[in-house]
Amino acid sequence: MGATGATFVRFGFGIPFACLCWCILIFGFNFQIPELGSSFFLWASIASFAQIFGTFLLVHLFSFRNFTVGTAYSRTEPAQTAIFALILFGEKLSVGSIIAIAVSIVGVMMISVARSAITLKTVFTSVLSRTAIIGLASGTLFGLAAVGYREAALSIEHEFFMVQSSTTLVYAIILQTLAMLLWIILFQRDELPKILKAWKPALAVGFAGATASFGWFTAFTLQQAALVKVVAQIEMIFTFATSVFFFKETINRIEIIGCILITAGIVLLVLI
Repeated sequence: MGATGATFVRFGFGIPFACLCWCILIFGFNFQIPELGSSFFLWASIASFAQIFGTFLLVHLFSFRNFTVGTAYSRTEPAQTAIFALILFGEKLSVGSIIAIAVSIVGVMMISVARSAITLKTVFTSVLSRTAIIGLASGTLFGLAAVGYREAALSIEHEFFMVQSSTTLVYAIILQTLAMLLWIILFQRDELPKILKAWKPALAVGFAGATASFGWFTAFTLQQAALVKVVAQIEMIFTFATSVFFFKETINRIEIIGCILITAGIVLLVLI
């Protein structure tokens, strides 16, 4: 399927799992159904559409043969998240947090270019290339989505933070699914049979997407979005662990240095 169909799968097949999580919290643990205000709907909606377009751009990026530079730039997301948080909500970071963000971003960018002929130097000098601009735009949208989701969750007055995060997730994933489904019906109807045909792997994607989003949203409720994004860079290390232990792949020196920098950024963030 195309980029639109693949993006839809991420949201549409996650609805059952997101709703199940919310129902367990509300009805299983007897928590009160939260009241939602205008601030919630505004920021949750902005974040939802920002995430859709950010995901679409990231998926579209992989259609280019030279997508490596763009992928590296998409990983500037933590820094862009910090900028949005400062401009929109006045959230400030300490000097140590800024250094931690910078260290982790360099580590991720090194990993992104480690298996290609592109060097870290050319990544920084190719900022105006097509893939770099798409990657930066993707990171920008994900950064806006992160601060938007945090603001939406915090606007919910409730005794339990997981109810705040799960409510935000359910609203966002339903809105995203309806918006994308409408687009597909109107403009890309040929994607529908492809999506239905791939329902088994799509369910797995939906489960992974919904549970990961619940983790993201819960973390955003508890901590500044930019700092959450830095800690989340550890996914790269888990990816390498999987490739080494399950697929018996080897990692090169640049990738090892990148992993060390990501770990250093996270450790620095925890210690400050």
